[in-house]
Amino acid sequence: MTTPLPLRGLRILEFSHMVMGPAAGMILADLGAAVTKIEPLDGDKTRRLTGSGAGFFAAYNRNKRSLALDLKRPEAAELLRRMVLRSDVVLENFRPGALDALGLGADALTTLNPRLIHCSLKGFLSGPYENRTALDEVVQMMGGLAYMTGEAGRPLRVGASVNDVMGGMFGVIAILAALREREATGRGGCVKAGLFENNALLMAQHMAQGVISGVPARPMPERLSAWAVYDVFKAQDDVPFFLGVVSDTQWGAFCGAFGLDDLLRDETLASNSARVAQRARFMPRLKALFATLFVADILATAERIGLPVARVNTPDDLFSDPHLRHPGASIDVHLPDGRVLPLPSLPIELDGQRVSLRHDLPAVGADDRAVLAEAGLAPEDIEALQHAGVIRQDAG
Repeated sequence: MTTPLPLRGLRILEFSHMVMGPAAGMILADLGAAVTKIEPLDGDKTRRLTGSGAGFFAAYNRNKRSLALDLKRPEAAELLRRMVLRSDVVLENFRPGALDALGLGADALTTLNPRLIHCSLKGFLSGPYENRTALDEVVQMMGGLAYMTGEAGRPLRVGASVNDVMGGMFGVIAILAALREREATGRGGCVKAGLFENNALLMAQHMAQGVISGVPARPMPERLSAWAVYDVFKAQDDVPFFLGVVSDTQWGAFCGAFGLDDLLRDETLASNSARVAQRARFMPRLKALFATLFVADILATAERIGLPVARVNTPDDLFSDPHLRHPGASIDVHLPDGRVLPLPSLPIELDGQRVSLRHDLPAVGADDRAVLAEAGLAPEDIEALQHAGVIRQDAG
């Protein structure tokens, strides 16, 4: 970006791993905050995950600096308390009580620095479940999202860490609200965001649907759609695509563009509500029609007349997506082996500009010396911490 970032000047200490905390820290960092990720000497365990977790660290840790410490050492805790005096926000998503045991809990830190905003990202907010262990999958099962996603009797986890990422977003919203309040009062405070509560908010529309309609919401594969055409089809080249026709005007344009004039003239199909009730009449014909057309032609026609349409892509397809290849839409980070990985930028624009990369993915402890020097430590003090094993021997 060529304009100043809105959160420039904010100092944030991030104690986090996995997705929820790192996602919140990344958003703050992308928006200009100076985020220092506090890691154990061997690094955040997320760095070493395989399988479906192999992309976690690369996806959510750009624009941060890394300070690696042996948190079990009293010198490390004392050093962090010193840094807290110069910080605006402490962000953490460790298990309940983990930082309290080190003397670094919310009460201790906000007493030390009354202007500090302490943000905890947890599985559950206050209530009967607050000390339970949670993961995105756990709250998807508890909170109805897996039920709504899979077929009846076969609950299915959503194919992304939606609660973790959105929970991190709500943590950022809470932090920004607390910063605004601090402008008025001069004091910080404690804020929290919860995975389960995030999931419950996602379910609000389905909860309301059941009460308003008198019929409990059914899983998405079995739902009664609000629109007559809102389905995944297959083209002649066996490529799946989604197409929606969500208004009477769109129905007219759809029928005209795809040679379905007889359906358009049928007065019993004149309204969306009537078409929803009679899907069984025309849906086989639409499927048969699309099976004779190539997906490129279908997409081009639907886009030309303004219908919502999309080819069903895989995550790998996104690397070649022309919209994501538009300047600013992706951010190039470098993996430890030197490969360049283009990942989506924050989905916002600031005065027409997208946020960019200021700090690449940090190696473990890459910024130890710089961060400690900013905290006021002399070179000989940093050397002493290194020799004592409080920071890494190869501290950056």
